[in-house]
Amino acid sequence: MSKRENDSVSVKDLMQLFITENNLSKGMQKIKIEETWHKMMGPGVATHTTSVKLQNKTLIIQLTSSVLREELSYGKEKIIKMMNEEVGEEVIQKLMLV
Repeated sequence: MSKRENDSVSVKDLMQLFITENNLSKGMQKIKIEETWHKMMGPGVATHTTSVKLQNKTLIIQLTSSVLREELSYGKEKIIKMMNEEVGEEVIQKLMLV
């Protein structure tokens, strides 16, 4: 009987390798951005959010409330900074609230 080689690899490393080999990083990034938006903004903003999209480093948020849209527009730079910090890399350069 031959001995097994004990080359242990963490599940995180395996998932990261799978994502990069199959060119899934952009899709995973979009999912993470949407989850981060709902987590950081809380349930009040999340209920008025109909769409979260990332296109060409622009985060496009579709809201049902014009009042909320106006309130969030005052803190665009802070939202961009907080979202980038939470994601762990600078993926957002511009925020559009529609």
